[in-house]
Amino acid sequence: MRDGAFPNQEKMTERKGDNILVIDDDRASRRMLTHALGSAGYTCRESASGVEALATLHDDVPSLLLLDFHMPELNGAEVLSRLRSDGNPAIAQLPVIMLTGDGGEDSEVLCLEAGANDFVTKPINLPVLRARIDTQLRLQSLRRQLQQQNDELEAWRENLERDLAAARLTQQSLIPQKPPRWPGWEIAAEYRPVIQVGGDIYGWLRMSDQRTLFWIADATGHGAAAALLTTLAKLLFHHGSVEHADPAKIMEAVNNDFRSIFGARSFMTAMCVALDHESGRASVVGAGHPPLVVVRRGRAAELVQSSAPPLGLLEHSQFAETAIELGPGDGFLLYTDGLYGASKNETERWTPARLQALIAHDDASAEGMLRKVIDRTAPDAGQALEDDLAAIAVLRTP
Repeated sequence: MRDGAFPNQEKMTERKGDNILVIDDDRASRRMLTHALGSAGYTCRESASGVEALATLHDDVPSLLLLDFHMPELNGAEVLSRLRSDGNPAIAQLPVIMLTGDGGEDSEVLCLEAGANDFVTKPINLPVLRARIDTQLRLQSLRRQLQQQNDELEAWRENLERDLAAARLTQQSLIPQKPPRWPGWEIAAEYRPVIQVGGDIYGWLRMSDQRTLFWIADATGHGAAAALLTTLAKLLFHHGSVEHADPAKIMEAVNNDFRSIFGARSFMTAMCVALDHESGRASVVGAGHPPLVVVRRGRAAELVQSSAPPLGLLEHSQFAETAIELGPGDGFLLYTDGLYGASKNETERWTPARLQALIAHDDASAEGMLRKVIDRTAPDAGQALEDDLAAIAVLRTP
């Protein structure tokens, strides 16, 4: 070993917590190394063999190992092999600098292939050894910081998953599970959010004049923020239906309340259909929402466009009603623009016109009509969606 003192002795206190285990069968070499490193501010201890070191590692885990390659019983490579296969990550990932008297590239490759982080050839140059120790300790510190950040990120992800699961249950409770049942009518619905919760919502409620209001809304964005808007949407539609008997007035009340809360900072599209199931007459009002598809038995489907901009954009929007009449075999499809995302088998994106052409007049049930649309326009369940998807199909049976 070459004589030499470590420079920058004034930084000794910075290494107060570093614990280095020197493993060498040569007693003189061990003592010289521990003395020199101790003078530089490191805390050192010794082991005379690999067997002794492996027996004591778990009781007092060091920060770094200085491991002699040539030792009896277990050489440095064998010690490293057992070290790297240890079940305790703190042991298995310990930084190791191999000390070897063999020069040349073959020796270097042998040390690194054995699992060493670095190596120093004998006779040892103390400043070089110190630089390599500092490098490995710094890298180990960075690895620990990264692991801590990963652990914190994983904890954050688990908390987020729990929050989203709770939000999903809440949102599901807002979406009606059982449609109304009337003789001569069938109703089916579908909801698929991009993640656990989404920005689409729909519902139906009995109006004061005994008509049923089918409504659907699509809030800006995705995830928890959009889901909160859908909660508000349901409250506003129910509140509006209590105060007003006309769907246009209900939509106006929802718009006014929504804008009073958010100003013009947020908006949502919406459409509603007030249906008298006795007569089949209905009134349609849309606010920036994709057009209603009206299915006609024996005839081509029709589109009813929105008559007003999205809710929340304008302080005084004008909402006009469009009257339709549904005879036996007729129906309608309310949906969000999630249906316009290309499916796995489609290269051309869907449009209202394509959707209109897709819906034939010979569907025997509302569920059949809805399944035809979903199967063609949306990926299979479990596959990623581009946007939240919601749809309601209503059919007057022949």
